[in-house]
Amino acid sequence: MTMHVWSYLEEYREERADILDAVETVFESGQLVLGQSVRGFEEEFAAYHGIRHCVGVDNGTNAIKLGLQALGVGPGDEVITVSNTAAPTVIAIDSVGATPVFVDVRREDYLMDMEQVEDAITGRTTCLVPVHLYGQCVDMAPLREIARRHGLKILEDCAQAHGARHHGALAGTMSDAAAYSFYPTKVLGAYGDGGAVITPDDETEENLRRLRYYGMEKVYYVTRTPGHNSRLDEVQAEILRRKLTRLDAYVAGRQAVAARYTEALADTGLVLPALAEGNTHVYYVYVVRHPRRDAIIEALKPYGISLNISYPWPVHTMTGFSHLGYEKGSLPVTEELAGEIFSLPMYPSLSPEAQDKVIAALRDVLATV
Repeated sequence: MTMHVWSYLEEYREERADILDAVETVFESGQLVLGQSVRGFEEEFAAYHGIRHCVGVDNGTNAIKLGLQALGVGPGDEVITVSNTAAPTVIAIDSVGATPVFVDVRREDYLMDMEQVEDAITGRTTCLVPVHLYGQCVDMAPLREIARRHGLKILEDCAQAHGARHHGALAGTMSDAAAYSFYPTKVLGAYGDGGAVITPDDETEENLRRLRYYGMEKVYYVTRTPGHNSRLDEVQAEILRRKLTRLDAYVAGRQAVAARYTEALADTGLVLPALAEGNTHVYYVYVVRHPRRDAIIEALKPYGISLNISYPWPVHTMTGFSHLGYEKGSLPVTEELAGEIFSLPMYPSLSPEAQDKVIAALRDVLATV
């Protein structure tokens, strides 16, 4: 049996009764679209963050897209972000007609390099999209100061950082709006696609609700600009309501798995995750580095261990984004990391015994590569 980087099956076996009850609750409610489960999840997710509004949408990509549109970002604008991220971050920027502008990341923690942001700002820049990568937050204080000086909006990409904190503040609460994905592997994952945007601003929330429902403020009547059909599914919302009550426990479980890895692999040649100052890491993935990454991954296959690379191709190097004009070497740290990083199995239900097998196999392989 192959051990993968993440597994929802073990979680499902533990929570099966509650998950199936959530499905039954929706099917018996008589409201299958934008019913009480979506409203309840929106209220509870907003309350968890201590913020005024949450708007559920159909996936994390559209959470970023609609978040940008709700903040007024559109054709002709530039949005500063990073290339060391999942492609949907950049796809969402491109889909609203804006131009993604990349800055490099810090070598020690793989997060947006604040020292490069201001130099990337032009007269067309309207928004900054920091990516809280792998489970910990970007350094938001200097980013917020840059945004204040230049009159820019900030949309946090929190797809990998549910429950993470930065100097005590929850990810998603340090900006004009924040986008979340509830893809099944996430720290807070649904049993299918799902997403949400949270915001403290009433106008932004009104824009989001209109945009996710075709652009309608009244039934069958589109006001201002057309929107999308981007509604959070009622079944997924009810599942998320149940799982939200366990989010802190999921985080604690991931942190325990991470602590075992850190202790057991400290004396190896792996570069282990670095915790940035002021951060509480939720370890969506446990990312390590080694110059012989590919050989290590191949050597682990006979042990029945399949590892993931997040991400092997920086977005700016993909042919689909060649029109942006970034040449090889333009983001040297991002490109260096792409050749060395890989993720170890990480999920709250990963048992110490299973984790010990991963650690032992890694130590064996590291002694020979």
